[in-house]
Amino acid sequence: MTNTIKQIFHSPKFVVGFCIMAFILLSMIIYPLVNPGNPLEMIGLGSFQKPGTYVSLYDSIDSSSTIFKLPDAENNRISQKLKDEDRIAIMNWLIDYGVSESDINLSDTNSLLDLWWKNYDSSILVEGMTKAKRNYYMRLNKSLESAKRTEEYVVSHTDKELNELETVRTIENTDYVNIQDVANVKRLPLGTDNFGRDVLKELVSACGTSLRIGLIAGAIATLIGLTFGLLAGYVGGIVDDIIMFITNIFTVIPSFVLLLLISYSIGQDQRGASTIALVIGFTSWVWTARAVRAQVISLRKRDHVNLSKLSGHSLIRIIITDILPYIASYVVMAFILQISTAILAEAQLSMLGLGPKTTEVPTLGLMMNWSMLYAAHLNGSWWAYFPVLLTIALISFSLNLMNTGLDQVFNPTLRD
Repeated sequence: MTNTIKQIFHSPKFVVGFCIMAFILLSMIIYPLVNPGNPLEMIGLGSFQKPGTYVSLYDSIDSSSTIFKLPDAENNRISQKLKDEDRIAIMNWLIDYGVSESDINLSDTNSLLDLWWKNYDSSILVEGMTKAKRNYYMRLNKSLESAKRTEEYVVSHTDKELNELETVRTIENTDYVNIQDVANVKRLPLGTDNFGRDVLKELVSACGTSLRIGLIAGAIATLIGLTFGLLAGYVGGIVDDIIMFITNIFTVIPSFVLLLLISYSIGQDQRGASTIALVIGFTSWVWTARAVRAQVISLRKRDHVNLSKLSGHSLIRIIITDILPYIASYVVMAFILQISTAILAEAQLSMLGLGPKTTEVPTLGLMMNWSMLYAAHLNGSWWAYFPVLLTIALISFSLNLMNTGLDQVFNPTLRD
């Protein structure tokens, strides 16, 4: 046993897959301790807030400030307001006004704005420009002018007794606040989803749920397939015919179509994560049963099996002691593949709206479904779907690498 484990961990493919899976499992254990709470809690009122660190503006007003005079502060302030579509709009206005396109550099913010402020005049009516477009340019110019302003902002509140505004403090454009001094700070490495929920916390929880679905479904499918394969391969005869008849029926009907029909018939309220895992497990055992049957047929005529028969050992004992140990490595590899298949099946079901109910726990498939329904891929909210895709790919990749590594260890034809 010790020698077998050493051989397994000498396989580079298995070690890489094992390390990826270990990292995912450790993240699922450690991150909830660092950031506890309900992963489906809505912390934001807006949808698809981009990744970053969010500081309470209300609390930062009362925080002690210091003065920094950074040379690029004004340019950074303006560049943040000047989006790509605004740069293109400025270029179009300048070209219509008569500026040569060769003199315009969209990537150089300073030269672009110099041309803009030198030539733009809201009273100028460019030929063919609509009123709505003219108003857009006026708003854009006002926004850029406010970004380069140097006047201080005054923060005040209403005195209810005197019904007058009372100045609280003034804020200069050189005032900076240390983030450590602000009472309320929220770090969102992956932003929020369409419901204003922390995507990273949701993703970690979804990994755990999807892996649990994979383990339950994989165990059920492997157990059913192993039982049917052992009986069909060893007993043979009428038992083999009946089992293969059932197996062929499941083979003719595509397993995913059967999975869709069963999931649809259950209903949304009854579709919990465990229920979906059971459904996936009961519809994905066929290839395991056929493969185990083929392995057992090649083993049942071996001398040690015949010796057990002559010794009067029972059917169960022969299967458990004389056949099962010889296919144990294959069963383990089949179980790993069943886990991967089940996770992908859940993702497919959830994207079609037939996965676990959305109010209980998140899954990787449900996260993809939510991002698709709210068009995250169309509005540029990559953080709502790309990390989920990457996680599904990593889980599947790691499991398949581990399976390939085990195959190289236990399959004599693949050994170096």
